[in-house]
Amino acid sequence: MGLRRFVLALALLGLGAAAAVALYTGHRVAQIGTGFAAKTVCSAAFLSGRPPESVQAEDLGAYRSRPLDLVEVDVDRAAGVVTGRLLGFAERQAVYREGFGCTLAIGTSVAGLKAAAPKLVPIARGDGVWPEGEQVAFAPRAALEQALDEAFAEPGADAPKRTRAVVVVHRGRIVAERYAQGFGPDTPLPGWSMSKSVVGALAGTLVGLGLWRLDAPVPLAAWRAPGDPRAAITLDQLLAMSSGLEFEEAYRSPLSDVNLMLWAGGDAGGYAAAKRLAHAPGAHWQYASGTTNVLAAAMRETLGTAYAAYPRRALFEPLGMSSAVLEPDASGTFVGSSLMLATARDWARFGLLFANDGLWKGTRVLPEGWVRYSATPAAAAAARNYGAHWWLKLARPPGARPAELPPDTLHAAGHGGQYVSIVPSRALVVVRLGHAIDEGAWDQEAFVARIIPAVGNAERP
Repeated sequence: MGLRRFVLALALLGLGAAAAVALYTGHRVAQIGTGFAAKTVCSAAFLSGRPPESVQAEDLGAYRSRPLDLVEVDVDRAAGVVTGRLLGFAERQAVYREGFGCTLAIGTSVAGLKAAAPKLVPIARGDGVWPEGEQVAFAPRAALEQALDEAFAEPGADAPKRTRAVVVVHRGRIVAERYAQGFGPDTPLPGWSMSKSVVGALAGTLVGLGLWRLDAPVPLAAWRAPGDPRAAITLDQLLAMSSGLEFEEAYRSPLSDVNLMLWAGGDAGGYAAAKRLAHAPGAHWQYASGTTNVLAAAMRETLGTAYAAYPRRALFEPLGMSSAVLEPDASGTFVGSSLMLATARDWARFGLLFANDGLWKGTRVLPEGWVRYSATPAAAAAARNYGAHWWLKLARPPGARPAELPPDTLHAAGHGGQYVSIVPSRALVVVRLGHAIDEGAWDQEAFVARIIPAVGNAERP
């Protein structure tokens, strides 16, 4: 072969390899888009009871990004299946199962997922006044109503708030509540990363049972090989987001760890547990959704056959959270980092548990001292803004005025402006749910700062 032909062959080979890589990468990005779309529409349609067209227009359309704007979504209500396709390709299917919400069928079939779901007994709604039941009656207070007016107002189109639900609880009772059109007190809504705080509470129940210890490594088969340094990672380090595990929490990067874990695989806990150590355990703080899914996988190994019903038995049933659904992946492990839905009132019940120091109707649900531990700044977090799967301070919009909150304030926080904010010293819980995906669209700290004087500054007696 002559030199020119050899160079040409090399060039063509390089172009072919580059085209193959581009095709593979493009297909992976497309699958993440179709997976995210199918799962989002599935949960909204089958759990929240929302019209799929509204979800596509208001939720997916809000991102104004490709490939989401090209994804076609089909809903088969009879089969409980939602299919996402991009220009007819990269198909992903999300499957609805009673009690478990929606799961992407990755590495399995729709029929396989249906057959694998155990039967769960629905949580009965309680009778009487909230939080024991669903009866809510309060005398409107002008200051509170004005705060809610602002929460739902849309003064500009640049960064819409899209507030969908607000519930304010003071001294154990709902004192203000409002919903956007199309939403109501019976509408379960996604908490996104508020789910992390729920997993943190579940970890607390295991500590209370004596199955786990904060200063001991969590049981995880993937880390038991001789000499594996990850075997030294303790429960405390995982809860404090200081495991040292490598993880890329970049939602705008389609092929980042968090997107691949949530939308391109069937085993979120396994994906995260397989990551290497980038730092010594306990030495470096990094917010990482993979950390929570490692905890969810470890819970499964600890609980065995009791795992599927455990969130209900340990937390949702005692609190009367009848709408709460923690969704699993195709492997059967709960996606504790991101995929829990509940009504605003049930999210408020969860917050009230922490406002009451882990007690519910006089019964201890969380170990004594667990709330204090959850609100203790992680040692490796230089900004001292994160505790044990709870935020202590929140990111504020650029140029925002200071919002001074009581030092015992803590927040469960999720994508799109999902918040359960708790001020134990004020006997206050503030829930805000919505779809504020633009930077600076929602300022929870400012909202809570306005609510505190509106309900009264008297501290808990």
